Amino acid sequence: MPDEPIALTGELKKWLLNDPFPRSLGVEIMELRPGYSRVRLKVTEQMTNIHGITHGGIIFTVADVAFGTASNSHGVPAVGINMNINYLKKSIPGDELVATAREENLTRRTGLYRITVENQHGELVAVASGLVYRRSR
Repeated sequence: MPDEPIALTGELKKWLLNDPFPRSLGVEIMELRPGYSRVRLKVTEQMTNIHGITHGGIIFTVADVAFGTASNSHGVPAVGINMNINYLKKSIPGDELVATAREENLTRRTGLYRITVENQHGELVAVASGLVYRRSR
């Protein structure tokens, strides 16, 4: 039986906001509630690849942060065991990427999430799906 959704306590929110790697890139959590997260990142020149477009690893990271915060938002530790991403449109420096993760299925041991990444114009840049393993309390 899935856990009942809980309100995000100050302690849980603080824990999710203090992930060092995304924080170092400037990823900002815009919205967070049980099973749902929206995050954003402003793309800089340092985040590009040899073609001058946003590095795929940056787009993946924004999607992964939304995935990680949404999947841990129930207060049960969740770790990713699989994530697949499809890149649909290029992004360039100056773009603001917004990743939204939505819970599709939740069980006692796993959670499945659909993640979209859009630019500031609402254009779809990438679509991903992620599966987490939920640890026992």
